[in-house]
Amino acid sequence: MSEPTELVKFSLEPHDSKSFANLCGQFDEHLKQIEQRLNIRIRNRGNQFEVEGEHNCILAAEEILKRLYRESCNGTELSPDIVHLYLQESGVEAIYEGNESNQQIAIQTRKALIKPRGPNQQTYVKTIQNNDINFGIGPAGTGKTYLAVACAVAALEQETVRRILLVRPAVEAGEKLGFLPGDLSQKIDPYLRPLYDALYEMMGFEQVEKLIEKNVIEVAPLAYMRGRTLNNSFIILDESQNTTVEQMKMFLTRIGFGSTAVITGDTTQVDLPRGTKSGLKHSIEVLKDVKGIGLTYFKPKDVVRHPLVQRIVEAYEKHDNKKQKSQQEQEAADKS
Repeated sequence: MSEPTELVKFSLEPHDSKSFANLCGQFDEHLKQIEQRLNIRIRNRGNQFEVEGEHNCILAAEEILKRLYRESCNGTELSPDIVHLYLQESGVEAIYEGNESNQQIAIQTRKALIKPRGPNQQTYVKTIQNNDINFGIGPAGTGKTYLAVACAVAALEQETVRRILLVRPAVEAGEKLGFLPGDLSQKIDPYLRPLYDALYEMMGFEQVEKLIEKNVIEVAPLAYMRGRTLNNSFIILDESQNTTVEQMKMFLTRIGFGSTAVITGDTTQVDLPRGTKSGLKHSIEVLKDVKGIGLTYFKPKDVVRHPLVQRIVEAYEKHDNKKQKSQQEQEAADKS
């Protein structure tokens, strides 16, 4: 049974026709985007708005419209992508929880203030701050790697760790890339580009290069972690779905005193040879009840890239579930 609908009326001040046109978008595309996402109806005459729908949804819509209008008045050119990000950050999930503390989390670095968008990202950052070993699991575009790098940079600048290690298994995404020229760093650079890009954004190119030269930021393939003990470090293992069971166990047992590890991955995009079990999938099964280990699961609704990415992820998930169900039904039929 659905909740009863309510009607809320409010006005947006100060009245400025250019800012209102920007808020509404071409042919009201921004308002329609909010309506579709929150399953509500928006009517407006000038700066007077009426929003009709379920209680929690209209509260979310009013908050989003007010925040977007403030951005518009400040000169921000609104687009469907920006509206999508605000929907993620101030979505109805946060209103349901009624937990204002979730909206106060932010990661401060010298060059940027990074605000997690939506409840899952906020939980993820909280978990990283409160646990020594953390898993961020979910589809591409949910901010798993970006937020892990932000937490690492903040920890380094606050001197709670002495170094940052960026680790990734060197596994091609379903295709053979052939011989890669150069030294070790140059060979694995293509695999670590997302981590580099996030570092450059938060610290600046020159500072990152300087810290790499001093070995304060270290880039290493997973295979080179064997035999090491990593103290007072912030370690990020990216694309961990492409680790083997043995590699994951080896990595997790490298972590020493004063260190934080974040393991990110997408269990639906394993590029290991057929028949090889993913170390990420195995570790989730083994460690799910171990105290002191944080697990954050992201869903397609948490995607903060282009809105189409979210729909693509959902379509693949639906297709995979349908295929899995069909296989199970076939196996049951064969047994009978």
